[in-house]
Amino acid sequence: MPNVEQKKNWLLSPESFRKFLEWLDETEDSEGRRYLEMREKLVNYFDRKNCLSPDDLADETLNRAARRLEEEGAIETETPAKFCYTQARFVFLEYLRRKQKNDVSIGEDAEKLADKNALTDDADEKEKRLNCLEKCVGKLDLDNREMIIGYYFGEERTKIENRKSLAGKFGISANALTIRACRIREKLEKCVRNCVSEK
Repeated sequence: MPNVEQKKNWLLSPESFRKFLEWLDETEDSEGRRYLEMREKLVNYFDRKNCLSPDDLADETLNRAARRLEEEGAIETETPAKFCYTQARFVFLEYLRRKQKNDVSIGEDAEKLADKNALTDDADEKEKRLNCLEKCVGKLDLDNREMIIGYYFGEERTKIENRKSLAGKFGISANALTIRACRIREKLEKCVRNCVSEK
């Protein structure tokens, strides 16, 4: 059984992702549609619960489900949809605990927040992560760089239109675009983590 540190550093490999897609599809190959539908349902689930970043929480839920599938080899006790919603409830409870902890610490640490050193440390950490992200994006080939920047650019309607335009430009479906963007994002997250730990 993987320890806590291994779970924290777990990354979704292409092989794990393929197996996860097959598991979600159950008996028929949906070409990634089931994955995208499940992700959209999870985003809506977290959105209805007024979470600040429903997209990130949906991704975290799917990653956890994929990790559990890899660890156990098979999940036959629940349907894929039910299992994903079970994971989503755990993710939501953790989100609430983090939010509550942050709310309490803001109230308790008003003086600490005024401390210039504390603010400088936070600013330095954020700047370090941003520098690493910029460096990692720069390592991507031109197409992947354009795709990931375009995929996350804008808000609401603008973001939707950007994604349609990107899919058209690259000659792929919206589903394929989302899957490719998820893979690029995973590479970037790994690169940023490695970069931050080196500094």
